[in-house]
Amino acid sequence: MPHDHGHVHIDPESGDRRVAVAIWANGLLTVAQILGGILSGSLALIADAIHNFSDMASLVIAFGARKIARRPADARMTFGYGRVEIVAALINYTSLILIGVYLLYEGVMRWIEPSEVAGWTVVILGGVALVVDTLTALLTYSMQKGSVNIRALFLHNLSDALASVAVIVGGTLILLYDLYWVDPAITIGIAAYILWLAFTEIGGPIRTLMLGSPPDVDTDAVFAAAEDVDGVLEVHHAHFWQMGEHATALDAHVVVPSDRWDEVEDIKRAVKARLQETFGIAHSTLEFEPADRRHKDAERYGHG
Repeated sequence: MPHDHGHVHIDPESGDRRVAVAIWANGLLTVAQILGGILSGSLALIADAIHNFSDMASLVIAFGARKIARRPADARMTFGYGRVEIVAALINYTSLILIGVYLLYEGVMRWIEPSEVAGWTVVILGGVALVVDTLTALLTYSMQKGSVNIRALFLHNLSDALASVAVIVGGTLILLYDLYWVDPAITIGIAAYILWLAFTEIGGPIRTLMLGSPPDVDTDAVFAAAEDVDGVLEVHHAHFWQMGEHATALDAHVVVPSDRWDEVEDIKRAVKARLQETFGIAHSTLEFEPADRRHKDAERYGHG
């Protein structure tokens, strides 16, 4: 399957400016929400502020990762620096899990010992937060389609926008009906959503860093296509991995008939062309073996 993600390409400098605007917006919002949460006594507002602070930290990490990822390969990093964005995404999702656990604990404690909350402060700052979160989500929406790093940020801000809606609803219920238990209930709901979001998304970066096979590549189909090339008897000792987020690589041994050993270069070109055209595998390292000196009982994947 070729890699066709339907990306909307944005030039790096424009993308950097979007992230910078989002950093400043979330920083100012975090300060306002923390102060408002302390003054109003709203744990839900503080919970939303902490989540926004994590967004700002995530944006800073992502901003730095974007800059580093554009460095060319060198003697120290022969594959280049593209994977730093995968590392940044893993850090961001891990931070979401830690924040979710903390907010869950605080929400339960506040449920046990509820306190009064100033509803108007909660509603006003919740509304401001919703505007900022929506702005940040819009800034990163088109960028997140082609970057796991920016996707982590986008999901951060999308969850923030939903949390802000919940905070506004909670503040309104407190104003209208004095339902103070709604504040810790919303905090617990925000925490549960954050945890669900983080756990469902963190697997991708972990898989990439663990050199797992690309999830959108049918490895059995790759074997079948390679072995269908004229002159190829067998493919084994294969390793599939992602050099970067969108760069699939393959390392494998290819067995050819002994009497066609002089055609190895032609067979290699044909296999590489098939891999790139059919599966988008542009980086392949192939070691060829004549049939009379092939590895006996070779493993299909890895080296056993």
